[in-house]
Amino acid sequence: MKKFKIKGIALGLVVLLLSISCTDDLNTEPKGKDLTLDQLLAQQATLAGLVSQVYATLALSGPSGPGSTNIPGDDPGESPFLRGIINLQDFTADGMKNRWGDNGLDQLTTNTDWTDSNKFFGYMYNRIYYTVTQSNAVINQMNVYNISTKDQVISEMRFLRALAYYYLIDCFGKGPLLLETDPIGTLKQETNRAQLFAFLETELLEIEPKLPMYIGYGQANRSTARMLLAKLYLNSEVYTGTPRYTDAMIYAKKVIDEGGYSLAPNFGSLFQADNDRTSAKNEIIYALIADSQVSQSYGNTTYLINGSLNDITMTASDYGNPGGGTNAWGGHRATKAWYGLFGSTTAALEASSDDRAKLFFTGSSNPDPAKRHNYEMNDYKAWIDGFPSTKFRNTNFVGPTVINSFANTDFPLFRLADVYLIYAECVARGAGGSVSEAVGYVNAIRNRSNASSITAGDLTPDFILDERGRELNFEGHRRTDLIRYGKFTNASYLWPWKGGVKDGTAFPDHYKLFPIPLKAIQANPNLTPNPGY
Repeated sequence: MKKFKIKGIALGLVVLLLSISCTDDLNTEPKGKDLTLDQLLAQQATLAGLVSQVYATLALSGPSGPGSTNIPGDDPGESPFLRGIINLQDFTADGMKNRWGDNGLDQLTTNTDWTDSNKFFGYMYNRIYYTVTQSNAVINQMNVYNISTKDQVISEMRFLRALAYYYLIDCFGKGPLLLETDPIGTLKQETNRAQLFAFLETELLEIEPKLPMYIGYGQANRSTARMLLAKLYLNSEVYTGTPRYTDAMIYAKKVIDEGGYSLAPNFGSLFQADNDRTSAKNEIIYALIADSQVSQSYGNTTYLINGSLNDITMTASDYGNPGGGTNAWGGHRATKAWYGLFGSTTAALEASSDDRAKLFFTGSSNPDPAKRHNYEMNDYKAWIDGFPSTKFRNTNFVGPTVINSFANTDFPLFRLADVYLIYAECVARGAGGSVSEAVGYVNAIRNRSNASSITAGDLTPDFILDERGRELNFEGHRRTDLIRYGKFTNASYLWPWKGGVKDGTAFPDHYKLFPIPLKAIQANPNLTPNPGY
């Protein structure tokens, strides 16, 4: 059972709470109830339901199951937040490719023909602003009614809003800055990247001391705010032109020293269905909840798991999935840019002592050559070209597994290993700090997976980039990492199907930002296209 379930309250109640007048209806009583709104909101179940609705914007598509959507016109299967993160951060980068050939998704996986009408850019942009507006609505309610926990709830909502704006800064670079004081439907001027960065920095610095050190699993806390600050500062040179690696290091160290988190003893446990109940939860700083009973979605880790399985070469039940074409979707495979970090051939990969190298399906032992996967991705649309990642699974690490087509596996959006690598990268870039501590953090990660230890001489920025690939690929970081390292668009680093070419080629530099969706520009004439689109 999840400690903090995403489960809705009656839709009518949500609508009532988010739309009621702030001035005329203070004494309004919901029909059939003998409680004022103050009293209603003060009830734990009601308030938790309202808050969970906002958290759910990051995990679900709509209020009524996987076929529903709370954003009219957006496909309920394709449009959820996590699906957008993976599509835009991993399939546009080196480690993962998708073979479906969907209109729009195919362009992402080959870094070609990006336009403002691509639906996947629109889905992500819409999800960002849906989370922003829902957070603003709850903040407004907490400011109006006298709730004893309102300061904590407001801080949580401000964090979720900040998280959404972080993805706006990273993916699109600009957009309207909507706050709780803005009337619904306001067509605001766009805010540029540096201005959004400044707002986000101020916002996180303000809420960081107000958030408790821990509230509950899957909820924002002081460490989540510090983690987001560390990520913001880590990429400051990209976002503002000014490097802030020392600041990134400071906030990473605060998470390490004060957060109370510890590395899970087993790497694989972090990505299994009981990761909220095993020692994995001690490493997870912030998770996007998945529950096959109460939070079904085609866009949470269901997408990562089902999309990486195919009955043609694999046994889906080994990964907690019932199999069959509607359950094992056969879309995602890793490339040698990822598994090549462990071995330059299939045999070398399988011989690696690193536990992280074992989370790929090669099919090499299958007596049927047609069911063995190829190390080289000669055709990104061919299922057997490239190795499916089995990093995320719907199996329990401890105890029996109930086979299910929907995932129970929570997505670790923030986890301690990432914090260790942020600190190490900042030290390697000359930001100060302790070299010995940085080496110790890297070795703690590597030794956990039975990889060899490094020395201070190995601690270089490029080594950290590779280690981030080994540790964090398929977790929504890779595009951002490659841009920060100056390796995303140019020919200094090539990967399979970069720029639509089998061995890779450079693609336009303006692809470091995604286009502002055409529908957003049409809806708000104050918005302008990103350069190059």
